[in-house]
Amino acid sequence: MTATVTPAETATAATPRRRRHRLLVPLGLAVLLIVTTLVLHAVDRPDTDEPGFLSPVATDGDGGSRLAEALRAQGVPVRRETTFDGVLQTAGIVPSTVFVPAPGLVHPDLLDRLIALPPGTRLVLVEPSARVLAELDTPVEPVARRWAARAVPPDADGTPCPLPEAVRAGAAAIDLQRYAGPAEVDHCYGGALLRVPGGVEVVLAGASDPFRNDRIGEWGNEALATGLLGGNRPLVWLDLPEPVPAPTRPSWSPEPFTEEPAPAGSGGSERPDPPDRADPPWENPLWGAFPQWFWALLAQLLLAGLLVVLWRARRLGPPVSEPLPVTVRSAETVRGRARLYRRAGARGTVAETLRAAALDRLLPRLNLPPDTPDDEVAAVVAARAGADPERVAELLYGPAPEKDRELLELARELDALTRTLAPHPSEGDTR
Repeated sequence: MTATVTPAETATAATPRRRRHRLLVPLGLAVLLIVTTLVLHAVDRPDTDEPGFLSPVATDGDGGSRLAEALRAQGVPVRRETTFDGVLQTAGIVPSTVFVPAPGLVHPDLLDRLIALPPGTRLVLVEPSARVLAELDTPVEPVARRWAARAVPPDADGTPCPLPEAVRAGAAAIDLQRYAGPAEVDHCYGGALLRVPGGVEVVLAGASDPFRNDRIGEWGNEALATGLLGGNRPLVWLDLPEPVPAPTRPSWSPEPFTEEPAPAGSGGSERPDPPDRADPPWENPLWGAFPQWFWALLAQLLLAGLLVVLWRARRLGPPVSEPLPVTVRSAETVRGRARLYRRAGARGTVAETLRAAALDRLLPRLNLPPDTPDDEVAAVVAARAGADPERVAELLYGPAPEKDRELLELARELDALTRTLAPHPSEGDTR
């Protein structure tokens, strides 16, 4: 009887496959689009740890040579310093504008030295993290971060901007990282540009785009950058090629420290101990590199993937005995194992197997227990077979053969011995 498959059955069998393709293809395209977007975004955003980032002598897209030329054209003296101590020495003479494009490269224990600079100094930081702000003891904290910088007017949040530099520049691409602070802190561009008043004026820029070579010519970026770094003060530009190591001496000092001889009888110069200050909590930079909706979407995709895995996982039931698909003869099995032993050169293993099989047949036939000593087994077998006990002991317990001929002779002698003392019922008694 021949079974016939109807078109209806074929269509029914193909329906789940089509539904699976309709689900997997859009999901795969969405994952590919997300991964491509993340890779392109990571490549496009500059890395502050790379040498030459916002350097006044770097001419690539992430450098700041165009900004340095614009400042020199306005008559602003630009002093490039590649060490943190050099910045402190240069800016510690007269009030200056200190530009720190990568504050994350400065060791946290050294940041408080920037606040000890002469009054009237302006400190400009680019995208400072919460740890940097905490070490500077500023009443400001990061609140929101965008996927990419965008151009916004100075009064983006509806509040007039009190900074004349920002008002003159107009719209600028600085809205990437926003900050929040108390009422005495000046806010512009919706919180992307802040000025913290004090003896040392601290200016926070929420994006590096207005200072970079590839974005300085857009919108009012150049006017904003030159306004923040220019003026009647000399500019000290910190261009660090690598992270600043930890200090080897206490860095806290309420006043500039000078080496003066101690008065007689005082026992040495006295300095106040640094105040106890708890380290700010460590923040994962990867968490703040992407917006919150990205992490929510990633969590949903992971949950959906887990549900798909659980749905498509194979459910194991109880073991079921099934007949072999083919019948394998015992002789074929023996020959197959023999070929494997021969290919591996396992003469010792084969000899042990042959001797163990011979003893399994001889010991029950001779009424000997399995733990009988070897010399006693050899003596009993030799007495029953009428052979030399030493030869029987060498045959049953001797060393492994070194050549194939020796292995073949061992197999023949063991076969003859077992046929003599313990023949198989089908073979009959040969004695």
